[in-house]
Formats: sequence, structure tokens, C-alpha cells
Amino acid sequence: MSLSVIIPVYNESKNIQNTINKLKIVQKKIKKTNLIFIDDFSNDNSFEKLNILSKKYPYVKIYKNKKKGLGSAIELGIKKSKFRYVAIFMADLSDSPKDLIRYYRLINKNKCDAILGSRFIKNSKIKNYPFIKYFLNRIFNNFVKLIFFSNYNDFTNAFKIYKKEILKNLLPIVSENFNVFLEIPLKIISRKYKYQIMSINWQNRKVGKSNFKIKELGSMYIFTLLYCIIEKILLNKKK
Repeated sequence: MSLSVIIPVYNESKNIQNTINKLKIVQKKIKKTNLIFIDDFSNDNSFEKLNILSKKYPYVKIYKNKKKGLGSAIELGIKKSKFRYVAIFMADLSDSPKDLIRYYRLINKNKCDAILGSRFIKNSKIKNYPFIKYFLNRIFNNFVKLIFFSNYNDFTNAFKIYKKEILKNLLPIVSENFNVFLEIPLKIISRKYKYQIMSINWQNRKVGKSNFKIKELGSMYIFTLLYCIIEKILLNKKK
């Protein structure tokens, strides 16, 4: 079996080496693993550092995004992925590599199309989550949960795993920023792909500054939500 890990990068020079070091445990457990770094127009030396590290680690692949934006970075990563399963892992090291191994084992064992991780169910652990961000997260995610009659409650979380063929069926991606992480699971649910929910752990970044801007992203999340609602309605009409 095999796994591609998409890691979008924007000004993460200080975290890149640590990200690779942390993910070595995944590469050891899953022999056919590659790390696909997508540099999204960084203005620090992220790409230069990645270029050096890719020569040291043959399983590290690097690409420059062609159209600025996290959504297009993820889409490029999906197109460049070669292995059966694809996971998205953020370069801020907020997610657990051990959970990535659990993801892989679960999707492989249960033959799901996706495993959707949640930071807000039993056995999940969260460390240093900013209060305002947590408060708004819970309101929005529970609102989406009600609209889509879903048992899932962490749509906006980036860290998930999918079958590659399923992700390619979801293209093109319309979201340009962090709202891409809302679009993908909503399409999974609307199109009735088989998924399972798993508890995951999360901790706030220790190095660097978050690129997540609540004020700037509100309208983008609403746009993606409306887009996915319309898609769901149209899909139901076809039946």
C-alpha cells in the first residue's frame, strides 16, 4: 500500500526541517510514502530550503504553486500525488504523525473513501487552541452539521485522509483559501462517499505565525457553504 502526504507551505522556513523529521515515523511505518510540499508563493526562503532537503530525502517532492492560494496548492498536490491514499498535513506541526499512521491503517482496513478526523469528540486532545477561534469554530461547524444532517463536527479541519481516486473526482476545487478544507469533506458527504470519523489530536503551532485570518475568511467560508448546499440540492434533483 502507499501514501502521498500533501503539505502546503507559505513562509514556513523555520518549520520545514521539523516537519520532515516528525514525519520520518510515517515513512518508516509505510514504506511507500512521499511528502509533497507545495510552495504557495512564499516570500521567505522556504522553497530554497525545500530544494536542498529534497536532495537529501528522496521521498520529498517539491512544487511551486501556479496560482496563488491554498485551494490551488491543494489541487496541485492532488494532481501530483501518485500513491493510493492522500493525506493533507499542515506544515505548522499542529497535527500528530501518529494520527496519520492511524488514519492510514483505518482507511486501508475498512476500505473507506475517506477518514475524517475530529478534534472535538471523545479521545481527542487539544492543546492551546485560541479561545475566540475555538468559540467561532464550534458555532460554525455545528451549524454546518445541522444543515447537512451529518454526524461529523469538524469540517474545517485540514488534517484528513482520502483515496486518491476520490479526491480527483472532487476536482476542480473552487475555494481559494482555508475554506478548501470545508469544501472537500462537504463534497465527500454530499456525494455519499463512504467515510468514517476518527478522533485526532491538535496543538497550536510553536514556531512562526499563523496565516489563518478570521476576519478575512468569514465570507469565504459562507461562499463555500452556499456552493456546497447548491451542489447537494442539484445532486438530489438528479436522483
